Amino acid sequence: MRLKKSLTALAGVVAIGMLTTACSDDAVVVSENLSKAADNFEIDRRVVFFNGITDKYLLTIEGRCAIEDDGGQLEVTCKVGKGAYKKHFLGLSDNVSYFVEQIEGSYADPNHYRVTFKPEAIVPSIDLRTSADD
Repeated sequence: MRLKKSLTALAGVVAIGMLTTACSDDAVVVSENLSKAADNFEIDRRVVFFNGITDKYLLTIEGRCAIEDDGGQLEVTCKVGKGAYKKHFLGLSDNVSYFVEQIEGSYADPNHYRVTFKPEAIVPSIDLRTSADD
């Protein structure tokens, strides 16, 4: 009897957990999917760095870019051709900030989270360097 109550309670907790995770707002799911697409260089963006005191633009980067805010700096990696990429760094301060604009609209499914599985990323590309290479 006690085991039956424990199993029933456990099933209830699991069911509630599944229901609450399945109740994400459409905007949350779409936002996650758009971010995933941008991280896979599928969305054109405009990244603008500006001086908050002088209101002058310091740098504008446009293209299929992924961004990573790393505390005091922003890292922008852009795909510039087939297998060709550029990486930009800009230090952020109390008067330097940025904004990112998605240039064109893009489809994103509001009902399903997008998951990217890239099996070739599991096996690393190894560069061997020996003392004879120097």
